Amino acid sequence: MITIDPSQVATGKLHGFLLGAVGPRPIAFASTVDNDGNPNLSPFSFFNVFSANPPILIFSPARRVRNNTTKHTLENAEFTKEVVINIVNYDIVQQMSLSSTEYPEGVNEFVKSGLTMVASEKVKPFRVGESPVQFECKVNEIIPMGKEGGAGNLVICEVVLMHINEDILDQDGRIDQEKIDQVARMGGNWYTRAKEGMFEVPKPLSTMGIGVDALPEAIRNSTIFTGNDLGKLANVEQIPNKTEAVAIVNKIGDIMDKIQQANQIEIHKFAKQYLDKDDTDTAWNILAAK
Repeated sequence: MITIDPSQVATGKLHGFLLGAVGPRPIAFASTVDNDGNPNLSPFSFFNVFSANPPILIFSPARRVRNNTTKHTLENAEFTKEVVINIVNYDIVQQMSLSSTEYPEGVNEFVKSGLTMVASEKVKPFRVGESPVQFECKVNEIIPMGKEGGAGNLVICEVVLMHINEDILDQDGRIDQEKIDQVARMGGNWYTRAKEGMFEVPKPLSTMGIGVDALPEAIRNSTIFTGNDLGKLANVEQIPNKTEAVAIVNKIGDIMDKIQQANQIEIHKFAKQYLDKDDTDTAWNILAAK
């Protein structure tokens, strides 16, 4: 067994040990607005429920390890004293991950991730329409854990209104743990699906994914692709051009012949087979080669 003194380990390495050891962690998909009313949406896995009377949720947007800056969510929560915490289930995990991309201030992550903004009733931030449970909250207090990179900031939120999708309730009106189908964070790229087990979601690009809003309309509105599929397709720096796509697809068996004879729906179904195997590159080349 190795023994580690936190004061003798680089913050990034210690961060990895902590997140790899303490899990699975629930995800606070936090929606805020800035002082101009611009929406912001970002996930945080330092999160849990801490009281029922009053109903208190706490999440922690940590200072960035690499440059000791703070996140827009924290800045917005400090200014408006309001936040909506949306619960993440398996149906939106890819879009949730895409929203964690470090887009510039003022960029709407709802639009980039292809999720629906729903007006809240008691607070200004929007709710995520696809989330199975949404908590409208007022921020009671923010407690900084330190001033250096990696330091957390406890955002203590009191729930003022709660929204639950009726589809996840059982016959007695309680939340059915199978139906809610929650996911949680583990170390690295790993997540866990409560009713099945572990799976991997590649982190968003270190540069920037194009976002769901930049996908071709036929793909965005496809009846074949799920929200998770769109999240995967949108997490690329650029869409491959047709010439490159055709050259690559020509090297993969007789796929090109199938593509040339297929209609749009058939092509989407074909590409989805690769998305289901997390082979986004091949899926994109199939879509771009037609």
